[in-house]
Amino acid sequence: MELSEERIVARLKTDDREAFRILVERYQDRVINTCYGFLHNRQDAEDTAQEVFLEIFRSIGSFRESARLGTWIYRIAIAKSLDLLRKMKRKKRLAVLVRFFSDENSAGEEPVETTNPHRLLEEKERAQILKAGVDSLVENQRIALILHRYQGFQYNEIAEIMGISLGAVESLLHRAKKNLQKNLYKYFERQQDF
Repeated sequence: MELSEERIVARLKTDDREAFRILVERYQDRVINTCYGFLHNRQDAEDTAQEVFLEIFRSIGSFRESARLGTWIYRIAIAKSLDLLRKMKRKKRLAVLVRFFSDENSAGEEPVETTNPHRLLEEKERAQILKAGVDSLVENQRIALILHRYQGFQYNEIAEIMGISLGAVESLLHRAKKNLQKNLYKYFERQQDF
């Protein structure tokens, strides 16, 4: 019999290690994928996911039962991912970030099936340009876009995770798409000048 979220939370609040194991099994893949959507590096995503679960274990006492456990977990995953990105930027370690689309196929994208090296190079360049465009968005727009486009969350789920209204999500995604288009257009316009 599968434990309900309420039962898991109740057991976690009594330091039940078995409940923690169940929680990790239930959410591990989703937490890693969420972190990967921001960090673009599998190892960083796995390390951050471990920090997420440690934070859950340490702070389960402050969890409000009125919220959904999954939503709370995703908020922690996003916060930890963004914290790592800020640390990396402060230390000027941007080289640690990898392409938005991974050759490892860990983000769910299909690999390009071609043996033409020129085509592979073009696909790699497009992916890097898109990644740079997404990374240039303001933080809330980037979060909403990654959650929707690359993690598959619906608008109402994004609203709950980000703690904003449905209308705000729609607005963020609309602005993110417009800004991404503008950034990509500027990039390609500069390329035409060469």
